Amino acid sequence: MLVSENVLKWALRFYPPLLFQRIWVIRFEKGFRGVKVKVNKSLLNNNYNNSIFGGTIFASADPFYPLLFHQVLTHKGYKVRVWLKSAEINYIKPGRTDLFFHINITEEDIQEVEQTLNTGGKHVKAYPIEMYSKDGEQCVTVSCHVYIRNLIHTETNNTVAI
Repeated sequence: MLVSENVLKWALRFYPPLLFQRIWVIRFEKGFRGVKVKVNKSLLNNNYNNSIFGGTIFASADPFYPLLFHQVLTHKGYKVRVWLKSAEINYIKPGRTDLFFHINITEEDIQEVEQTLNTGGKHVKAYPIEMYSKDGEQCVTVSCHVYIRNLIHTETNNTVAI
């Protein structure tokens, strides 16, 4: 579905799985080339150690690379299926304050995906996220393995193969 940066920002702000875990989209960059996100520490996601629950931190990393790639590629005319295939998380320090992260997708990333989709039909690659406390301390690193399939390339290949 094609949407604007502002529409997607507001839709995600009130999307229950993110809202109730206190995950707040600050903004999407123009052309969906990036996103800035805040994970608010609150009573709803506070754990026994008085830090942000690890599941909330993990959930905050889950949707954003797939959303960005889907929007970028859909706006370019591709029909794609994009999802987070897997992720690896490393908790460096407890998140005792709000956490922040910023994801950027470069033009080189987009060109690499397009080339792979146009030749092979699917693209799988790991992309990093680093989360910081409000004091600027790095608390979490995540490696998000994003799966992208060109549905039109797949349909064409299946038709030819039959």
